[in-house]
Amino acid sequence: METLEYETICALSTPVGLGAIAVIRISGSDTFSMVSKLFFSSSFQSDAIKDRYAYFGKIRNEKKHIIDEVLLTCFRAPHSYTGEDMAEISCHGSIFIVKKIMELLLDEGCVLAEAGAFTQRAFLNGKMDLTQAEAVMDLISSHSEASHRLAMDQMRGGYTKEIEQLRSELLHFSSMMELELDFGEEDVEFVDREELKKLLKKILDKTYTLKSSFSLGNVLKNGIPVAIVGNPNVGKSTLLNALLNEERAIVSHIPGTTRDTIEESMNIEGITFRFVDTAGLRHSDNFIENIGIERTYQAIGKAYVALYVFDIMQTTAKEVEAAIESFRLHISDQDKRFIVIANKLDELGETPPNFDRFVDLDTIFISAKRKENIGMITDRLVGYFKEHAPEMQMVTSNLRHYEALSEVEKALNIVKSGLEKNIPTDLITLDLNQALYHLGSITGQVTNEEILSNIFSRFCIGK
Repeated sequence: METLEYETICALSTPVGLGAIAVIRISGSDTFSMVSKLFFSSSFQSDAIKDRYAYFGKIRNEKKHIIDEVLLTCFRAPHSYTGEDMAEISCHGSIFIVKKIMELLLDEGCVLAEAGAFTQRAFLNGKMDLTQAEAVMDLISSHSEASHRLAMDQMRGGYTKEIEQLRSELLHFSSMMELELDFGEEDVEFVDREELKKLLKKILDKTYTLKSSFSLGNVLKNGIPVAIVGNPNVGKSTLLNALLNEERAIVSHIPGTTRDTIEESMNIEGITFRFVDTAGLRHSDNFIENIGIERTYQAIGKAYVALYVFDIMQTTAKEVEAAIESFRLHISDQDKRFIVIANKLDELGETPPNFDRFVDLDTIFISAKRKENIGMITDRLVGYFKEHAPEMQMVTSNLRHYEALSEVEKALNIVKSGLEKNIPTDLITLDLNQALYHLGSITGQVTNEEILSNIFSRFCIGK
């Protein structure tokens, strides 16, 4: 693919501030001519620059004063990140040095890069598609093995292959419909409608699978929300502290101490869990406390799983079952996952009544105060997640992709209805084209300036 011509840009690609080194990135057709006026080395020849080669030398200003000793790495188009001629200057991490080198580049005609400018050029020059470009940002912000793996799979084109296969099958479907239009005046059914319906069902099933994986993809990327819920003084805050192995939440015997949600993240076996300690659930005349209780229900609704904590000394199995049923009714989610946790094991002198019913509820018996059996909770969380997690490359983790897939599904359902009602083929093809448009928008085969600006503006400068 022919490289597009843009003005030469530069930016600091490492974080601003003091550090051992800093990396300044330059990209554009004038890259090498610009750096050759600043960089001096006996091994560096501006008319014979080696591709993907690091030169050691000095950066000098217009008065030939040495600014720093640096490494200059050169990348010739199209074998670079952006697809253009590129260079990276690795200098010492002094704020003064970085500022002086950037000023010298700007004096030579370089333009300061905007957020995401380098990755945007990589997309526009055909080095990656739009899903891969977005995965770059996900990779930079990944905070766990799971989110890192998801971003890597998508950056390597795993998600793109799924979309391209879906689009290819939809194009085949569309071509068959076009054939019907071409032979519409013939007194022959050129395309078997039942075969068309089977193909459409297959495409709809794949679209639904990708779309429905968004809830998982979102928590993989941002952390899996786990709500810690229960009545006041059952040890929810103590449990949060035990899970985190630090005194994060205030622990008190006074009911209603926790009046708002407290959220902390923890990485367990490469998966980030976001634990949310909530206000104790009870009837209260305190306005502030009631707000906290309402937020508890909201936290349960948003959670991937809820830890229901109760005092084993004061709670029966029947009361536990009733409480969980009440939660489900309050949040209108009959499928919400609950892990039942019996706390204050250290205060239990004998086997509790109806112990078998607790076992039937898969109850985990712990002492949050002594940090006993806390590992059983984390093991259950990890095991449950891994059991229900599909293959990473099949996961939709981007809201833009989810919205596009929703539009695809909507258009295809209209097509399905049209086939069942024998609507004229030319009308059906209009909705088919809508589905193709939205699929193409995911990978960037169909795009516009507004979409690109919205995506790349979220990137950090220098990437």
